Amino acid sequence: MPAIGVVTFELHLDDAQSLKDKRHYVKGLKDRLRSKFNVAVAEIGYQEVWNRGLVAAVTVSPDRTHAEQVLQRVEAEAAAVLGGLLAEATVEWLA
Repeated sequence: MPAIGVVTFELHLDDAQSLKDKRHYVKGLKDRLRSKFNVAVAEIGYQEVWNRGLVAAVTVSPDRTHAEQVLQRVEAEAAAVLGGLLAEATVEWLA
């Protein structure tokens, strides 16, 4: 059975002083996750707030085990890239 998994990252960007600063963090994360894991990534919330971000990565796989492995690696990479800026990560299953 196909599996669709979504990992959502909430970012607290206390060092950002503008939307341009925030965009630097968000764009870097999105580009890195896309290229390294071939997942779909988008900023899904707080677009007009300069010190917070909400980013989601989605994977589709023929089986849930593989999708879980991908999302675990995506989450680990995001934690490594963001460090203390990553406030929370949550995983949801759509199928």
